[in-house]
Amino acid sequence: MSYENNARVISDDVFDLVNECFSQEKSSRNIEGRVNFFDTYNDYFVLTDDGSYSINSKEINHKVETLHTSTGAISESFEKFIKPMKFNYDEDIAILDICAGIGYNTSAAIADFIENSHDSKLTVDMVEISKATLACGLLVPSPIEAHDITKKAIEDELIKQDYATLSAEDAEIPENIDINVYIEDARQTVQKLDDNTYDAIFLDPFSQNMAPELFSLEFFKEFRRIIKDDGIVATYTSSAPIRDAFIEADFYIGLGPIFGRKQGGTLASPNPAMLDTSLPKNDEIRIALSDVGIPFRDPNLNDNSDVILERRTEERHNARHNTKISSAVKTPIFLACEMDDEKLKRRVERNLAKMNIPSTTSKEAYYIVECENNYREKQDSENNSRNRILDMKKRLKKVKMGKL
Repeated sequence: MSYENNARVISDDVFDLVNECFSQEKSSRNIEGRVNFFDTYNDYFVLTDDGSYSINSKEINHKVETLHTSTGAISESFEKFIKPMKFNYDEDIAILDICAGIGYNTSAAIADFIENSHDSKLTVDMVEISKATLACGLLVPSPIEAHDITKKAIEDELIKQDYATLSAEDAEIPENIDINVYIEDARQTVQKLDDNTYDAIFLDPFSQNMAPELFSLEFFKEFRRIIKDDGIVATYTSSAPIRDAFIEADFYIGLGPIFGRKQGGTLASPNPAMLDTSLPKNDEIRIALSDVGIPFRDPNLNDNSDVILERRTEERHNARHNTKISSAVKTPIFLACEMDDEKLKRRVERNLAKMNIPSTTSKEAYYIVECENNYREKQDSENNSRNRILDMKKRLKKVKMGKL
């Protein structure tokens, strides 16, 4: 089985139908199957609230989800990946779109650029491992005009790769927009890219448990190399290991927009001035102090998902009660707090005692989270999520070693 088959996120039925459609196009030299695909297999596509279509994922843990929020697939692209950016439209803009999927994030970027730019140039490098997923971008109705431009770039590359055969997309790519499509493992792509290149990186894998290789510390170190000093990485996830990996990779981090989810995503930048909003207090505490914050690791950028997940599980096990507070019952968030629930308090304080913290209201507890007393939602170059998290990590280590 090819790596694309293992890495795909769309449902098995859609994956097979799309491959068959383009195989028939090649053998028949007829575009009819592609033109009629959406009407024929409409049930496999999901209409979201803003009128744009998404696609069902493959079954994961006996559950099928859509690739985008039901609140609105194309709206999600604008809200999570375009609005947080601080582009200077008087200068050329370069964007890396990882897990480009059916092309909505790139299309939103194109639409935004066309609306706001004058004499500048836009370069978008789209990365997607699955030809069938990209091909779905040719099959869904375009939710905005810019998606037709993205479709043209996708089609050109699929023809170049001998997956598609005939040219059916009529849109012209504007002279000041350059779209490059990489159909390969994003880990290999980023290692070939030049330093200090991108104003924005869109990171949009389906989930960390399905593709931890695209959320690893080593992958983010490549981001740090290729992003500009004022660039921003945007991702939908609020996951603790992802946020800690950004910090370990020398990024500042902030809260991303809330859209279609209960929690905001994550923004990361080498420059703290590009990030307006701190993470929630409890998120900072858990990232800094709990084993849940331990990042995914992929030392040579070539391990498979299972190896990466198992490596993190083992590291969490070894760190628990040694270098990190147990994540059980969210223990760290109760530091410096009075607790009325006696049963929960006993569990929490058993976990704390293993890290030389006598109780939730001990001097050690107050010392570790002291920096959170200065917490501000609006962050700046000194008072920000990254600095508070690093400070709490140092203080926990000091307490564990008995040096307070």
